Amino acid sequence: MGNKQTTFTDEQLEAFQDCTFFTRKEILRLHGRYRELAPHLVPLDFTNSPDIRVPPTLIVSMPELKENPFRDRIVETFSEDGLGSMSFNDFVDMFSAFCETSPRELKTIYAFKIYDFNRDSFICKEDLQKTLTKLTKGDLSPEEVSLVCDKSLEEADLDGDHKLSFSDFENMVSKAPDFLSNFHIRI
Repeated sequence: MGNKQTTFTDEQLEAFQDCTFFTRKEILRLHGRYRELAPHLVPLDFTNSPDIRVPPTLIVSMPELKENPFRDRIVETFSEDGLGSMSFNDFVDMFSAFCETSPRELKTIYAFKIYDFNRDSFICKEDLQKTLTKLTKGDLSPEEVSLVCDKSLEEADLDGDHKLSFSDFENMVSKAPDFLSNFHIRI
């Protein structure tokens, strides 16, 4: 009889299921996608939890991220090293946060981190300018970007400190009905 290749132990699969919004089948499919990015680097057998990291240039080339203006920020945000190299755990965490069944609260946390370009735990005017420029692909003039950012801060900055705290951002996102449908990636 043929031997069946083991990718994960039952305990590993249970741990992934406990920490994500995925089934065993989806976790195995994610491993296949991760391995496709760097077959020379990523082993089929993960039962001994190899310390493998796929470089960000390969992650951002995935069809799900390739056209996303925030692809570099997304990968940096989910990589444990903060530079974009991703372990399989990082990869699964990224897809878990973006999956359809991920709760609004988790999506909001990661959206805030992605838009916080300077990583100071606030979204300041400069962060908003970078975000808007990426969203509009540079179609707005610097003056238009500045005006939109000023108006956004004026409306969303509840404590008047000229920057958005997480609670300011959370309040703003709660008023955006299309946030959940736009903040997801299918596997």
